[in-house]
Amino acid sequence: MMNAQMKLKNVNCCVDGIVSSVASLFGDLFMDDNGEYVVFPGFCDVHVHFREPGFSYKETINSGSKAAARGGYTAVCTMPNLNPVQDSKEHLAQQLRLIEENACIHVYPYGAITVGERGEELSDLEGMAKNSIAFSDDGRGVQSDDMMKAAMLRAKALGKMIVAHCEVNSLLKGGYIHDGVYAAEHGHKGICSASEYEQVARDLRLVEETGCSYHVCHISTKETVELIRQAKQKGLDVTCETGPHYLVMDDSFLQEDGRFKMNPPLRDKTDREALVAGILDGTIDMIATDHAPHSAEEKGKGLAGSAFGVVGLETAFPVLYTKLVLTGILPLEKLIDLFSGNPRKRFGIPAGDDYTVWNLNREFTVDPADFLSMGKASPFTGWKLKGECVLTVCGGKPVYMK
Repeated sequence: MMNAQMKLKNVNCCVDGIVSSVASLFGDLFMDDNGEYVVFPGFCDVHVHFREPGFSYKETINSGSKAAARGGYTAVCTMPNLNPVQDSKEHLAQQLRLIEENACIHVYPYGAITVGERGEELSDLEGMAKNSIAFSDDGRGVQSDDMMKAAMLRAKALGKMIVAHCEVNSLLKGGYIHDGVYAAEHGHKGICSASEYEQVARDLRLVEETGCSYHVCHISTKETVELIRQAKQKGLDVTCETGPHYLVMDDSFLQEDGRFKMNPPLRDKTDREALVAGILDGTIDMIATDHAPHSAEEKGKGLAGSAFGVVGLETAFPVLYTKLVLTGILPLEKLIDLFSGNPRKRFGIPAGDDYTVWNLNREFTVDPADFLSMGKASPFTGWKLKGECVLTVCGGKPVYMK
């Protein structure tokens, strides 16, 4: 029986049948100040970096999956820019063994589009198709039109999706933050928006030619939003993601600190506004953190010298709940679709017996020292947020408990 003082609030996006079972299993362990908890389907992040094999000093599958569970995630998709790159059946098998031995949640690896992610030769897509969630060269854009078209045709034949990091290398010119006001005022080299949206435009033309199923990673510019909007209006099989930081920050938030350096970079205010509009009208399908942990040394060299990438699994939901839902910009039900329903449907990832319980009233200050992730570089350090995960259950088993 459920304790009369404890209520698990059903807000339409809750998992059917979970309320009473959570109460009977855990009872007063999850009493909050107002006696109300919310149960959501397990979150799903289709874009994370767990760094194994090859870079376990940054993150491991064990630490990354624990951080994900703490953030309410029960399924993640790991990018293939590892050592070795996941570009063959044999290389993928190494990661699959690590996942089997160390992951506390469901982890679905990507296979690389090209050998070594060098863009010169197609990977063993056939050999990896059975055990990879999709194909991506994340971290690098495929520069050759012919190579990307060949990849799309091969992926279509295999019934797999191409998931693209879009970046035109010739337009980067050594940049490392957005080519905007902050870069100009502080003497930094900028990355122009065209480096992203020109390759998105190229890929969308190829999607129209090939009929490939296609997904765009971490979009950041207003032009990209409009290109994807138009592609969907044409009926192309296209989806996209953006990250929490792009929705609540822009380059006016930058500081001389590596925790603000990610790729793509924080763009202009108008880009942020276009991304929010894209979330609201359905152009942007899902939230993905691009969780990219590095060592303290790698992130301690300022904007110019630090590695690209920030962590986000443990803060993603509280950031967007606080900044978009509580401010009236986005309905809570829509946010849960972005975190769970939409990515699972697009990538064919079942929800199973997975759910997460949240205290939405609890306020906390972001302190990376408390993270379960080995990576500590967060642009949200010091932010006061609402919403705390108190329980995550994956496959019917608790994998995180506050």
